[in-house]
Amino acid sequence: MSTATGCRPFLKWAGGKYRIVDRIKRLLPPGQRLIEPFVGSGAVFLNTDYEAYVLSDVNPDLIRLYQVLQEAGDAFVEYCRGWFTPDNNTPKRYYELREEFNETDDAWRKSALFLYLNRHGYNGLCRYNGKGAFNVPFGRYRNPYFPEQEMRLFARKARRAVIVCQDFRDVMRAAQAGDVVYCDPPYVPLTATANFTDYAVGGFGQLEQAELARLARELGWRGIPVLISNHETPYTNDVYQGAHIERFGVRRFISCDGANRGVANELLALFTAHPAPDE
Repeated sequence: MSTATGCRPFLKWAGGKYRIVDRIKRLLPPGQRLIEPFVGSGAVFLNTDYEAYVLSDVNPDLIRLYQVLQEAGDAFVEYCRGWFTPDNNTPKRYYELREEFNETDDAWRKSALFLYLNRHGYNGLCRYNGKGAFNVPFGRYRNPYFPEQEMRLFARKARRAVIVCQDFRDVMRAAQAGDVVYCDPPYVPLTATANFTDYAVGGFGQLEQAELARLARELGWRGIPVLISNHETPYTNDVYQGAHIERFGVRRFISCDGANRGVANELLALFTAHPAPDE
């Protein structure tokens, strides 16, 4: 199983790619610019060395945090430090700050609180209710880590990046010759009884998975390589036909039962102008 030893993201993120980033890097082709339509924690961005980047996600809270950190750098890092105190590491204070996060429109304050919630909330999850309010419960960590150095590193690297909040379709359609695209979409369910539309807020279901594969294939034919990560299932094996596929197991870390975090089968599918031979 692949283990990364490079730059860690400053956010906890379910499905983050830090643990398999070396495997991803081996498959990513060279290019001038890396486009990430599902940037998440930014592990691939932080551990690659392209001349330029486009980092996108549909989560406006995530993108706002990245944009504020990109623009303000060290000043914003120091601003965030004030929330990482023993007084703020209690259930009562956590829920007060969570309510404030859901109500404030101030970009700096909302971004700092997003970081606070990420580091103090349960398992670093990012979850919203039907009204769009962040609703992850208190995590009960003894001493939540303030990722100062990781934030400073992100801010320095982000000088090479354009950071936007856009749908994956728009981001991919803007790709040009010389670009490489890495997609880490919401994963398809591992069980046949699970419902695609229940997997992620925003309705990233089977239609979106198929559209992503179609766009990846189209870009690959145009000479713009696209690498996609996902669970290995009969569905993904079918929808990614023609791609170069690498299959492997990854240990799960996001689970309510820490003793039963097993190994899930995943894949990396690379779409290029040279389709894989029939297996």
